[in-house]
Amino acid sequence: MRHVTLQSLTWRDPVEAFAPFAEEPFALLLLSAGGAGARWSYLARAPNITDRVTTADADRDFHRLRQVLGRTVPRHPDGPPFQGGVVGLIAYEFADRLERLGLTRDPDWPDLFLARFHAILAFDHAARTVQAIGRGETSGASAKAAARAAAWLDAPSVPPALFGPSITFQSDAPAEAYEAAVRNVTARIAAGEIFQANIARAWSGRLAAGAAPFAVMRRLAAASPAPFCAYWRLPGLAIVSHSPERFVAIGADGRSVETRPIKGTRSRGADAREDERLKNELLASAKDRAENLMIVDLMRNDLARVCEPGSVATTDLFAVESYAAVHHLVSTVTGVLHSGCDAADLLAATFPPGSITGAPKIQAMKVIAGHEGPRGPWCGSLFWAGFDGAFDSSVLIRTAAFVEDTRGWRFRACAGAGIVADSDPVAERLETEAKIAGLARALGGRP
Repeated sequence: MRHVTLQSLTWRDPVEAFAPFAEEPFALLLLSAGGAGARWSYLARAPNITDRVTTADADRDFHRLRQVLGRTVPRHPDGPPFQGGVVGLIAYEFADRLERLGLTRDPDWPDLFLARFHAILAFDHAARTVQAIGRGETSGASAKAAARAAAWLDAPSVPPALFGPSITFQSDAPAEAYEAAVRNVTARIAAGEIFQANIARAWSGRLAAGAAPFAVMRRLAAASPAPFCAYWRLPGLAIVSHSPERFVAIGADGRSVETRPIKGTRSRGADAREDERLKNELLASAKDRAENLMIVDLMRNDLARVCEPGSVATTDLFAVESYAAVHHLVSTVTGVLHSGCDAADLLAATFPPGSITGAPKIQAMKVIAGHEGPRGPWCGSLFWAGFDGAFDSSVLIRTAAFVEDTRGWRFRACAGAGIVADSDPVAERLETEAKIAGLARALGGRP
Protein backbone atom coordinates (compact mmCIF):
# COMPACT_ATOMS: atom_id res chain seq x y z
CA MET A 1 0.00 0.00 0.00
CA ARG A 2 2.69 2.41 -1.08
CA HIS A 3 0.40 5.29 -2.02
CA VAL A 4 -2.02 7.26 0.14
CA THR A 5 -4.63 9.80 -0.97
CA LEU A 6 -6.37 12.28 1.32
CA GLN A 7 -9.57 14.10 0.36
CA SER A 8 -10.98 16.86 2.60
CA LEU A 9 -14.73 16.83 3.20
CA THR A 10 -17.41 18.73 5.07
CA TRP A 11 -18.04 17.75 8.68
CA ARG A 12 -20.67 15.19 9.54
CA ASP A 13 -21.26 13.54 12.90
CA PRO A 14 -19.47 10.17 12.80
CA VAL A 15 -22.25 8.27 14.57
CA GLU A 16 -24.83 9.53 12.07
CA ALA A 17 -22.49 8.88 9.15
CA PHE A 18 -21.98 5.31 10.33
CA ALA A 19 -25.64 4.50 11.06
CA PRO A 20 -26.60 3.40 7.50
CA PHE A 21 -23.91 0.69 7.63
CA ALA A 22 -24.32 -0.51 11.22
CA GLU A 23 -25.71 -3.93 10.28
CA GLU A 24 -23.16 -4.57 7.54
CA PRO A 25 -20.63 -7.34 8.27
CA PHE A 26 -17.25 -5.94 9.37
CA ALA A 27 -18.52 -2.34 9.57
CA LEU A 28 -16.40 -0.49 12.13
CA LEU A 29 -16.74 2.75 14.08
CA LEU A 30 -13.93 3.94 16.36
CA LEU A 31 -15.38 6.94 18.20
CA SER A 32 -13.22 9.30 20.24
CA ALA A 33 -15.44 12.16 21.32
CA GLY A 34 -14.95 12.60 25.05
CA GLY A 35 -12.26 12.44 27.72
CA ALA A 36 -8.52 13.09 27.75
CA GLY A 37 -6.90 13.07 24.31
CA ALA A 38 -10.14 12.53 22.39
CA ARG A 39 -9.98 13.92 18.86
CA TRP A 40 -10.06 11.46 15.96
CA SER A 41 -12.86 9.04 15.05
CA TYR A 42 -12.77 6.53 12.19
CA LEU A 43 -15.32 4.78 9.99
CA ALA A 44 -14.26 1.74 7.98
CA ARG A 45 -16.09 -0.75 5.77
CA ALA A 46 -15.52 -3.60 3.35
CA PRO A 47 -12.09 -4.88 4.39
CA ASN A 48 -10.18 -6.65 1.64
CA ILE A 49 -8.79 -9.22 4.09
CA THR A 50 -10.48 -10.75 7.15
CA ASP A 51 -8.87 -13.45 9.22
CA ARG A 52 -10.18 -15.35 12.24
CA VAL A 53 -6.79 -16.49 13.50
CA THR A 54 -6.86 -20.01 14.95
CA THR A 55 -3.29 -21.30 15.10
CA ALA A 56 -3.12 -21.32 18.94
CA ASP A 57 0.50 -20.20 18.64
CA ALA A 58 1.24 -16.59 19.61
CA ASP A 59 4.37 -16.28 17.46
CA ARG A 60 2.51 -17.44 14.36
CA ASP A 61 -0.50 -15.26 15.21
CA PHE A 62 1.59 -12.10 15.46
CA HIS A 63 3.47 -13.11 12.32
CA ARG A 64 0.07 -13.21 10.62
CA LEU A 65 -0.52 -9.62 11.75
CA ARG A 66 2.75 -8.62 10.07
CA GLN A 67 1.75 -10.53 6.92
CA VAL A 68 -1.61 -8.79 6.68
CA LEU A 69 -0.03 -5.37 7.22
CA GLY A 70 2.77 -5.89 4.72
CA ARG A 71 5.91 -3.80 4.64
CA THR A 72 5.93 -0.41 6.36
CA VAL A 73 5.14 2.47 4.00
CA PRO A 74 5.22 6.27 4.41
CA ARG A 75 2.36 8.20 5.97
CA HIS A 76 0.77 11.38 4.66
CA PRO A 77 2.16 14.29 6.71
CA ASP A 78 -1.23 16.05 6.81
CA GLY A 79 -3.25 12.99 7.71
CA PRO A 80 -4.67 11.63 10.98
CA PRO A 81 -2.90 9.06 13.20
CA PHE A 82 -4.64 6.12 11.47
CA GLN A 83 -4.31 6.19 7.67
CA GLY A 84 -5.51 2.69 6.85
CA GLY A 85 -4.22 -0.67 7.95
CA VAL A 86 -5.33 -3.54 10.15
CA VAL A 87 -7.93 -3.48 12.91
CA GLY A 88 -7.79 -6.33 15.38
CA LEU A 89 -9.76 -7.72 18.28
CA ILE A 90 -7.86 -9.76 20.88
CA ALA A 91 -9.91 -11.65 23.45
CA TYR A 92 -8.59 -11.91 27.00
CA GLU A 93 -7.99 -15.65 26.60
CA PHE A 94 -5.39 -14.98 23.91
CA ALA A 95 -3.12 -14.68 26.95
CA ASP A 96 -3.13 -18.48 27.10
CA ARG A 97 -1.08 -18.49 23.90
CA LEU A 98 1.57 -16.37 25.59
CA GLU A 99 1.60 -18.21 28.92
CA ARG A 100 0.07 -21.69 29.18
CA LEU A 101 -2.45 -21.08 31.94
CA GLY A 102 -5.21 -23.46 30.87
CA LEU A 103 -7.75 -20.66 30.47
CA THR A 104 -11.25 -21.66 29.39
CA ARG A 105 -12.16 -19.93 26.13
CA ASP A 106 -15.42 -18.24 25.21
CA PRO A 107 -16.84 -20.48 22.45
CA ASP A 108 -18.58 -17.55 20.71
CA TRP A 109 -15.51 -15.37 20.18
CA PRO A 110 -12.22 -15.80 18.36
CA ASP A 111 -9.05 -15.23 20.36
CA LEU A 112 -7.81 -12.98 17.55
CA PHE A 113 -9.64 -11.43 14.61
CA LEU A 114 -7.97 -9.24 11.98
CA ALA A 115 -9.37 -7.09 9.16
CA ARG A 116 -7.43 -4.92 6.70
CA PHE A 117 -9.00 -1.67 5.49
CA HIS A 118 -7.76 0.30 2.45
CA ALA A 119 -10.45 2.99 2.65
CA ILE A 120 -11.51 4.89 5.78
CA LEU A 121 -13.12 8.13 6.88
CA ALA A 122 -11.32 10.10 9.60
CA PHE A 123 -13.34 12.63 11.64
CA ASP A 124 -11.40 15.45 13.31
CA HIS A 125 -13.53 16.60 16.26
CA ALA A 126 -11.21 19.55 16.96
CA ALA A 127 -11.22 21.03 13.45
CA ARG A 128 -14.73 19.74 12.59
CA THR A 129 -13.55 18.30 9.30
CA VAL A 130 -13.58 14.87 7.66
CA GLN A 131 -10.86 13.23 5.60
CA ALA A 132 -11.43 10.40 3.17
CA ILE A 133 -8.30 8.25 3.06
CA GLY A 134 -7.41 5.71 0.42
CA ARG A 135 -4.48 3.32 0.17
CA GLY A 136 -3.24 1.49 -2.93
CA GLU A 137 -0.26 0.11 -4.79
CA THR A 138 -0.62 2.94 -7.31
CA SER A 139 -1.72 6.56 -7.00
CA GLY A 140 -4.78 5.72 -9.09
CA ALA A 141 -5.77 2.88 -6.77
CA SER A 142 -5.38 5.04 -3.66
CA ALA A 143 -7.46 7.82 -5.26
CA LYS A 144 -10.24 5.35 -6.07
CA ALA A 145 -10.21 4.06 -2.48
CA ALA A 146 -10.45 7.61 -1.12
CA ALA A 147 -13.34 8.39 -3.47
CA ARG A 148 -15.11 5.24 -2.33
CA ALA A 149 -14.80 6.33 1.31
CA ALA A 150 -15.98 9.87 0.50
CA ALA A 151 -19.14 8.46 -1.08
CA TRP A 152 -20.13 6.90 2.24
CA LEU A 153 -21.07 10.35 3.50
CA ASP A 154 -23.80 10.51 0.85
CA ALA A 155 -25.75 7.62 2.39
CA PRO A 156 -29.19 8.72 3.66
CA SER A 157 -29.57 9.37 7.37
CA VAL A 158 -31.00 6.67 9.62
CA PRO A 159 -32.94 7.94 12.65
CA PRO A 160 -32.14 6.45 16.07
CA ALA A 161 -34.00 3.22 16.76
CA LEU A 162 -36.56 3.37 19.52
CA PHE A 163 -36.67 0.30 21.72
CA GLY A 164 -37.73 -0.53 25.21
CA PRO A 165 -35.69 -2.06 28.01
CA SER A 166 -33.80 -5.26 27.45
CA ILE A 167 -35.83 -8.35 28.21
CA THR A 168 -33.36 -9.28 30.93
CA PHE A 169 -30.38 -7.63 32.59
CA GLN A 170 -29.09 -9.47 35.59
CA SER A 171 -25.91 -10.40 37.39
CA ASP A 172 -24.59 -13.86 36.60
CA ALA A 173 -23.96 -14.44 40.33
CA PRO A 174 -25.32 -12.91 43.55
CA ALA A 175 -23.55 -9.94 45.10
CA GLU A 176 -22.52 -12.09 48.04
CA ALA A 177 -20.50 -14.34 45.74
CA TYR A 178 -18.44 -11.38 44.55
CA GLU A 179 -17.80 -10.22 48.10
CA ALA A 180 -16.66 -13.73 49.00
CA ALA A 181 -14.26 -13.68 46.04
CA VAL A 182 -12.80 -10.40 47.30
CA ARG A 183 -12.26 -11.89 50.77
CA ASN A 184 -10.53 -14.89 49.21
CA VAL A 185 -8.20 -12.66 47.19
CA THR A 186 -7.30 -10.44 50.17
CA ALA A 187 -6.45 -13.61 52.12
CA ARG A 188 -4.16 -14.74 49.30
CA ILE A 189 -2.53 -11.32 49.25
CA ALA A 190 -1.98 -11.56 53.01
CA ALA A 191 -0.35 -14.97 52.48
CA GLY A 192 2.11 -13.41 50.02
CA GLU A 193 0.82 -15.14 46.86
CA ILE A 194 0.09 -11.90 44.95
CA PHE A 195 -0.04 -8.15 45.54
CA GLN A 196 -3.15 -7.31 43.52
CA ALA A 197 -5.76 -8.94 41.27
CA ASN A 198 -8.58 -7.49 39.21
CA ILE A 199 -11.70 -9.53 39.97
CA ALA A 200 -14.79 -9.04 37.81
CA ARG A 201 -18.54 -9.51 37.94
CA ALA A 202 -20.62 -10.34 34.87
CA TRP A 203 -24.11 -9.27 33.83
CA SER A 204 -26.05 -10.95 31.03
CA GLY A 205 -29.25 -10.29 29.20
CA ARG A 206 -31.09 -10.07 25.92
CA LEU A 207 -32.18 -7.10 23.85
CA ALA A 208 -35.85 -6.58 23.17
CA ALA A 209 -37.25 -8.10 19.98
CA GLY A 210 -36.12 -6.13 16.94
CA ALA A 211 -33.45 -4.20 18.82
CA ALA A 212 -29.85 -4.21 17.59
CA PRO A 213 -26.52 -3.48 19.30
CA PHE A 214 -25.92 -0.24 17.40
CA ALA A 215 -28.86 1.33 19.23
CA VAL A 216 -26.90 0.72 22.44
CA MET A 217 -23.84 2.36 20.87
CA ARG A 218 -25.89 5.41 19.95
CA ARG A 219 -27.17 5.77 23.50
CA LEU A 220 -23.68 5.49 24.94
CA ALA A 221 -22.23 8.01 22.49
CA ALA A 222 -24.88 10.54 23.50
CA ALA A 223 -24.79 9.97 27.26
CA SER A 224 -21.28 8.80 28.10
CA PRO A 225 -18.64 9.75 25.49
CA ALA A 226 -15.15 8.35 26.02
CA PRO A 227 -11.86 8.43 24.10
CA PHE A 228 -12.01 4.75 23.07
CA CYS A 229 -15.64 4.14 22.15
CA ALA A 230 -16.05 1.48 19.49
CA TYR A 231 -18.63 -0.53 17.58
CA TRP A 232 -17.61 -3.47 15.42
CA ARG A 233 -20.14 -5.65 13.64
CA LEU A 234 -18.74 -9.09 12.87
CA PRO A 235 -20.81 -11.94 11.38
CA GLY A 236 -23.25 -12.95 14.13
CA LEU A 237 -21.34 -10.87 16.69
CA ALA A 238 -20.98 -7.25 17.76
CA ILE A 239 -18.85 -5.28 20.20
CA VAL A 240 -20.04 -2.09 21.89
CA SER A 241 -17.40 -0.36 23.99
CA HIS A 242 -17.06 3.00 25.72
CA SER A 243 -13.65 2.39 27.19
CA PRO A 244 -11.71 5.31 28.69
CA GLU A 245 -8.43 3.40 28.75
CA ARG A 246 -5.54 3.30 26.31
CA PHE A 247 -3.60 0.03 26.40
CA VAL A 248 -0.44 0.67 24.35
CA ALA A 249 0.28 3.01 21.45
CA ILE A 250 3.11 3.68 18.99
CA GLY A 251 3.51 7.17 17.55
CA ALA A 252 3.84 8.26 13.95
CA ASP A 253 7.62 7.90 14.22
CA GLY A 254 7.21 4.13 14.70
CA ARG A 255 9.31 4.19 17.88
CA SER A 256 7.66 6.27 20.65
CA VAL A 257 5.48 4.15 22.94
CA GLU A 258 2.83 5.11 25.48
CA THR A 259 0.54 3.28 27.91
CA ARG A 260 -2.02 4.92 30.24
CA PRO A 261 -3.18 2.42 32.90
CA ILE A 262 -6.27 3.22 34.98
CA LYS A 263 -6.44 2.16 38.61
CA GLY A 264 -8.57 3.93 41.20
CA THR A 265 -12.23 4.89 40.85
CA ARG A 266 -14.91 7.02 42.50
CA SER A 267 -18.51 7.60 41.43
CA ARG A 268 -19.53 11.05 40.26
CA GLY A 269 -21.28 13.20 42.84
CA ALA A 270 -24.93 14.20 42.89
CA ASP A 271 -23.95 17.88 42.73
CA ALA A 272 -20.81 19.92 42.03
CA ARG A 273 -19.75 20.09 45.66
CA GLU A 274 -20.05 16.36 46.27
CA ASP A 275 -18.39 15.66 42.92
CA GLU A 276 -15.35 17.74 43.87
CA ARG A 277 -15.18 16.05 47.26
CA LEU A 278 -15.15 12.59 45.66
CA LYS A 279 -12.53 13.65 43.15
CA ASN A 280 -10.24 14.96 45.90
CA GLU A 281 -10.90 11.84 47.97
CA LEU A 282 -9.69 9.69 45.08
CA LEU A 283 -6.59 11.80 44.56
CA ALA A 284 -5.70 11.61 48.27
CA SER A 285 -6.47 7.90 48.72
CA ALA A 286 -3.36 5.98 49.79
CA LYS A 287 -5.06 2.71 48.78
CA ASP A 288 -5.90 3.87 45.26
CA ARG A 289 -2.49 5.46 44.73
CA ALA A 290 -0.77 2.25 45.83
CA GLU A 291 -3.02 0.22 43.53
CA ASN A 292 -2.20 2.51 40.62
CA LEU A 293 1.52 2.50 41.37
CA MET A 294 1.70 -1.29 41.35
CA ILE A 295 0.27 -1.38 37.82
CA VAL A 296 2.55 1.45 36.70
CA ASP A 297 5.52 -0.64 37.84
CA LEU A 298 4.12 -3.68 36.04
CA MET A 299 3.67 -1.73 32.80
CA ARG A 300 7.15 -0.24 33.11
CA ASN A 301 8.54 -3.76 33.33
CA ASP A 302 6.48 -4.94 30.36
CA LEU A 303 7.57 -2.00 28.18
CA ALA A 304 11.20 -2.51 29.17
CA ARG A 305 11.11 -5.88 27.40
CA VAL A 306 10.86 -4.16 24.00
CA CYS A 307 12.13 -0.61 24.65
CA GLU A 308 15.58 0.93 24.61
CA PRO A 309 17.39 0.68 27.96
CA GLY A 310 16.76 3.76 30.06
CA SER A 311 13.97 5.07 27.83
CA VAL A 312 11.00 3.88 29.92
CA ALA A 313 9.69 6.68 32.12
CA THR A 314 6.57 7.62 34.08
CA THR A 315 5.65 11.03 32.67
CA ASP A 316 2.40 11.55 34.59
CA LEU A 317 1.50 9.88 37.87
CA PHE A 318 -1.92 9.87 39.58
CA ALA A 319 -3.82 12.21 37.26
CA VAL A 320 -7.59 12.35 37.79
CA GLU A 321 -9.80 12.01 34.71
CA SER A 322 -13.56 12.47 34.95
CA TYR A 323 -16.21 10.73 32.88
CA ALA A 324 -19.99 10.67 32.89
CA ALA A 325 -20.31 8.09 35.69
CA VAL A 326 -16.90 7.95 37.40
CA HIS A 327 -13.61 9.65 38.25
CA HIS A 328 -10.48 7.62 37.45
CA LEU A 329 -6.86 7.74 38.58
CA VAL A 330 -4.67 7.52 35.47
CA SER A 331 -0.89 7.40 34.98
CA THR A 332 1.21 7.63 31.82
CA VAL A 333 4.28 5.55 31.00
CA THR A 334 6.37 6.12 27.87
CA GLY A 335 9.32 4.50 26.15
CA VAL A 336 11.21 4.13 22.86
CA LEU A 337 10.95 0.84 20.97
CA HIS A 338 14.09 -1.09 20.17
CA SER A 339 15.10 -0.67 16.55
CA GLY A 340 13.50 -3.53 14.64
CA CYS A 341 10.59 -3.99 17.06
CA ASP A 342 7.01 -3.35 15.95
CA ALA A 343 3.41 -3.46 17.15
CA ALA A 344 3.39 -7.26 17.22
CA ASP A 345 6.42 -7.28 19.51
CA LEU A 346 4.81 -4.67 21.75
CA LEU A 347 1.59 -6.69 22.04
CA ALA A 348 3.52 -9.88 22.80
CA ALA A 349 5.42 -8.12 25.60
CA THR A 350 2.43 -6.45 27.25
CA PHE A 351 -0.77 -8.46 26.65
CA PRO A 352 -3.02 -8.78 28.56
CA PRO A 353 -3.14 -5.29 30.08
CA GLY A 354 -1.70 -5.02 33.58
CA SER A 355 -4.59 -2.90 34.85
CA ILE A 356 -7.09 -5.73 34.39
CA THR A 357 -4.88 -8.58 35.59
CA GLY A 358 -2.76 -7.70 38.62
CA ALA A 359 0.68 -8.17 40.07
CA PRO A 360 2.58 -10.35 39.59
CA LYS A 361 0.68 -10.68 36.32
CA ILE A 362 0.88 -14.44 35.69
CA GLN A 363 -0.05 -15.49 39.21
CA ALA A 364 -2.80 -12.88 39.32
CA MET A 365 -4.26 -14.39 36.15
CA LYS A 366 -4.29 -17.81 37.78
CA VAL A 367 -6.18 -16.35 40.75
CA ILE A 368 -8.64 -14.64 38.40
CA ALA A 369 -9.26 -17.92 36.54
CA GLY A 370 -10.25 -19.52 39.83
CA HIS A 371 -13.05 -16.98 40.33
CA GLU A 372 -14.29 -16.22 36.80
CA GLY A 373 -15.38 -17.97 33.65
CA PRO A 374 -14.16 -16.90 30.21
CA ARG A 375 -13.93 -13.13 29.77
CA GLY A 376 -14.00 -13.23 25.97
CA PRO A 377 -13.56 -9.76 24.47
CA TRP A 378 -13.94 -8.06 27.85
CA CYS A 379 -10.51 -6.97 29.12
CA GLY A 380 -8.97 -7.93 25.82
CA SER A 381 -8.05 -5.20 23.37
CA LEU A 382 -9.31 -3.53 20.21
CA PHE A 383 -6.49 -2.04 18.16
CA TRP A 384 -5.55 -0.47 14.88
CA ALA A 385 -2.14 -0.97 13.26
CA GLY A 386 -1.31 1.46 10.47
CA PHE A 387 0.48 0.59 7.24
CA ASP A 388 3.01 3.25 8.34
CA GLY A 389 3.92 1.62 11.67
CA ALA A 390 1.69 3.73 13.94
CA PHE A 391 -0.48 1.81 16.39
CA ASP A 392 -3.09 2.37 19.08
CA SER A 393 -5.21 0.11 21.26
CA SER A 394 -7.80 0.20 24.00
CA VAL A 395 -8.45 -1.94 27.02
CA LEU A 396 -11.92 -3.38 26.44
CA ILE A 397 -13.52 -2.32 29.70
CA ARG A 398 -17.04 -0.78 29.76
CA THR A 399 -17.75 -3.21 26.94
CA ALA A 400 -20.70 -5.41 25.99
CA ALA A 401 -20.24 -8.46 23.78
CA PHE A 402 -23.30 -9.37 21.68
CA VAL A 403 -24.09 -12.72 20.07
CA GLU A 404 -26.91 -13.15 17.55
CA ASP A 405 -29.16 -16.21 17.69
CA THR A 406 -32.62 -17.21 16.50
CA ARG A 407 -34.26 -15.03 19.16
CA GLY A 408 -32.28 -11.87 18.45
CA TRP A 409 -29.30 -10.54 20.40
CA ARG A 410 -28.00 -11.71 23.76
CA PHE A 411 -25.21 -9.90 25.53
CA ARG A 412 -22.71 -10.14 28.36
CA ALA A 413 -20.93 -7.28 30.09
CA CYS A 414 -18.46 -7.22 32.99
CA ALA A 415 -16.98 -4.79 35.47
CA GLY A 416 -14.05 -5.40 37.76
CA ALA A 417 -12.16 -3.88 40.66
CA GLY A 418 -8.52 -4.07 41.63
CA ILE A 419 -8.29 -5.99 44.89
CA VAL A 420 -5.41 -5.13 47.23
CA ALA A 421 -4.55 -5.99 50.83
CA ASP A 422 -6.94 -3.52 52.46
CA SER A 423 -9.85 -3.90 50.02
CA ASP A 424 -13.32 -3.85 51.54
CA PRO A 425 -15.61 -6.40 49.85
CA VAL A 426 -18.70 -4.18 49.91
CA ALA A 427 -16.81 -1.14 48.62
CA GLU A 428 -15.29 -3.16 45.79
CA ARG A 429 -18.71 -4.53 44.84
CA LEU A 430 -20.12 -1.00 44.76
CA GLU A 431 -17.24 0.06 42.53
CA THR A 432 -18.19 -2.58 39.96
CA GLU A 433 -21.76 -1.29 40.02
CA ALA A 434 -20.59 2.29 39.45
CA LYS A 435 -18.50 1.14 36.48
CA ILE A 436 -21.32 -0.85 34.85
CA ALA A 437 -23.98 1.84 35.43
CA GLY A 438 -23.57 3.75 32.16
CA LEU A 439 -23.57 0.61 30.05
CA ALA A 440 -26.52 -0.76 32.01
CA ARG A 441 -28.57 2.35 31.27
CA ALA A 442 -27.74 2.16 27.57
CA LEU A 443 -28.83 -1.48 27.55
CA GLY A 444 -32.10 -0.53 29.20
CA GLY A 445 -31.36 -2.25 32.49
CA ARG A 446 -30.06 -1.45 35.95
CA PRO A 447 -26.89 -2.79 37.69
